[in-house]
Amino acid sequence: MRVAASVSGTRSSPVSPACWIQLCAEMLCRLSVRWLQPRPALQLRGLGPPVVPAPTGGAKPSALPLWAVASVSAVGPSGAGGWYEALATSAPVQGAEDVLLFAHTASGLPWWGSILLTTVALRGAVTLPLAAYQHYILAKVENLQPEIKSIARHLNQDVAVRANQLGWSKRAARLTYLKTMRRLVSELYVRDNCHPFKATVLVWIQLPMWIFVSVALRNFSTGATHSEAGFSVQEQLATGGVLWFPDLTALDSTWILPVSIGVINLLIVEIFALQKVGMSRFQTYITYFVRAVSVLMIPIAATVPSSIVLYWLCSSLMGLSQNLLLRSPRFRQLCRIPLTKSDSDTPYKDLFAAFYAKFISRK
Repeated sequence: MRVAASVSGTRSSPVSPACWIQLCAEMLCRLSVRWLQPRPALQLRGLGPPVVPAPTGGAKPSALPLWAVASVSAVGPSGAGGWYEALATSAPVQGAEDVLLFAHTASGLPWWGSILLTTVALRGAVTLPLAAYQHYILAKVENLQPEIKSIARHLNQDVAVRANQLGWSKRAARLTYLKTMRRLVSELYVRDNCHPFKATVLVWIQLPMWIFVSVALRNFSTGATHSEAGFSVQEQLATGGVLWFPDLTALDSTWILPVSIGVINLLIVEIFALQKVGMSRFQTYITYFVRAVSVLMIPIAATVPSSIVLYWLCSSLMGLSQNLLLRSPRFRQLCRIPLTKSDSDTPYKDLFAAFYAKFISRK
């Protein structure tokens, strides 16, 4: 019965934001103090020795405070560097840099538009299909719950009869029940090709992609990468912003971008929390933990260049839009996501009513 209970909560548990932010929490806390730490000079692919940007008369000095300015000087002869240095010069990060440079060159947009375009393209082409697949798997798992509960009920009776006949202890009977139930549930997952672990593929793709693009933008913002034409990307970012953040290499002194990230992440968490009725104690603790991490994102975002914060904000906005889109009955039908008992014909109306009842009309 424990197995059945754990499986029955799979559909409605906040898989995507909870897993995403849990896995990011430790990385963010460690990166927040290292985004702008000294790192070795990057060697351009196939272009010779490491390039260190030479000071030019017309170049705009970095708008970052002295304590936060990133040095691009080479490391010692031993080449010693931490894990972050290895990550910043890794092939996936270089690939993310190439994608960003290609988007900027091909579109002709200023850098703020290129970051927005790249985020929308990656989210739409990579994470949206994976999120639809996640919902497909979770819907099939939810539809298995009645059969799983029926199997659990009959197996409990069979084990009880067998225990009385053979004189099993309670512990032996319980272990036999759990082992058999686990095997039967696994057979159901294989039969319907819907093992819940497949629903986590979104996390294993989205999280690394988020980290690689963030580190690539950090490299750009600190002057560690040059475009093919030889111009410093940092200089381009310094004039590639918009509105109150014209310099994408500087921190957002207004805190508008960091606060916006925290608010949107909290909104995503609350949308998933409103889906869940009768959460267990563990799920309640996880929800509070995710809320705390969402708030923690605000001061972390205030310590990194605006280019990175803009990417995080665009990514969170796309995540919110993606979650709302996957509530649409028409879109779910288009993605061939099976119907479940928890599906609603008016999901947005129900969401607004639940949100209003929880946060506005409560006394």
